Amino acid sequence: MGDRRFGERSASSPPGPAPGRGPAFTGRLPSAPGFWRSPVRGVRFTAVLGLVLLAGLTLLFVTGLLSYAAYNPDLAPVNDKTPGKGLLGFYLFAWPTGPHWLYRLTQGLHVTVGIVLVPVLLAKLWSVIPKLFALPPVRSAGHALERLSLLLLVGGALFEFITGLLNIQLEYVFPGSFYPLHFYGAWVFFAAFLAHTGLKLPRAVRVLRGGRLEGSAPGEADELAAPDPASPTISRRGALAMTGGGSLLLLITSAGRSFDGPLRQISLLTPRGAAEPGQGPNGFQINKTAAVAGVTAADTGRDWRLTVIGPAGRIRLSREQLLAMDQYSAALPIACVEGWSTSDQWWRGVRLRDLAALVGYADRPPGVLVESVQHSGAFREAALRDNQVRDPRALLALQVNGETLSLDHGYPARIIVPAAPGVLNTKWVARLTFEAL
Repeated sequence: MGDRRFGERSASSPPGPAPGRGPAFTGRLPSAPGFWRSPVRGVRFTAVLGLVLLAGLTLLFVTGLLSYAAYNPDLAPVNDKTPGKGLLGFYLFAWPTGPHWLYRLTQGLHVTVGIVLVPVLLAKLWSVIPKLFALPPVRSAGHALERLSLLLLVGGALFEFITGLLNIQLEYVFPGSFYPLHFYGAWVFFAAFLAHTGLKLPRAVRVLRGGRLEGSAPGEADELAAPDPASPTISRRGALAMTGGGSLLLLITSAGRSFDGPLRQISLLTPRGAAEPGQGPNGFQINKTAAVAGVTAADTGRDWRLTVIGPAGRIRLSREQLLAMDQYSAALPIACVEGWSTSDQWWRGVRLRDLAALVGYADRPPGVLVESVQHSGAFREAALRDNQVRDPRALLALQVNGETLSLDHGYPARIIVPAAPGVLNTKWVARLTFEAL
């Protein structure tokens, strides 16, 4: 946007020494104010972007914490992917089962808002990049604190956005597990974000109210404005409109994975942007296919039995025996941490609380540990809370939309629980252990 390139000299600049031969060369370094010549930069432009990010990043942080709580990490070790979190898990609570679309809403907002904010974040970083090269790097203790918060803010924002975008694209190229990386990174970033907001918000509000630096010392200049601006190629309003247009384009091409209708078919920026898998009652979104999970027909064939364990002992049930029990239906969505979700599907099967009654929990059943025939994977085991087991809509599903489950959707039996993340709706269930967790 009109920044001076290395070695560029404006037509009005007097001739100076050759590069490396005197003080004129310092004007060609990023630390020199004259290096940055875009007429778009300014505190008002940056303040507008900053306030958008203030609202958006706060929403991201809150919905991210809610997503983490939805996994019930304090319930059982199999659910906890950040066992060293300590005090950072102070806010965790028993995740509710209602409204049944709760996780679909919170995680859809988390991922969609994160994608939409990318152009705003990049524009904000561009608008303040001269400050990153300002010399001297530290002028006082207060200035050192501000610079440190800025370093953590910029680094944390890039880390969180990059790992989040890679996760929703199923590209796990970063070292280690996504869950602890994103969780701890979020806390580091948000701490720096709060510090930076405390330092900058009052001034940003003054700038936007008055269009100038109200309350500043007489003669104080706009430190982000170029001292020798180049000829404008776009106005500040135009730059803001371009940033907003980029965000709108990302919204259109990503939000559809959380909705039904035409937007679902143009969600090109998600790994689920193509047509739905298959047709018919089982033709809706799949988190992980049986082939990817390593589940074969041999694991789920005629010899398959569901083992149910409780204080009264253990029983083994065939699929035919499960179908002979009282069957119930519930309209529930599937919602994934990657941000996509399905509309409500009609599931039919045996209530979890009825299975708990078979093994000694006729009244107030406890939580349950669910195990899949899947041989490996982070969520081949998952724990559900007692409130989830007791909800009459929580099922061991045997059918969906009037037909037998397909193998990809969890045949011969799968868990479906209202408001739970998709990975807790375990597929290809082999064992249910009801116990206080």
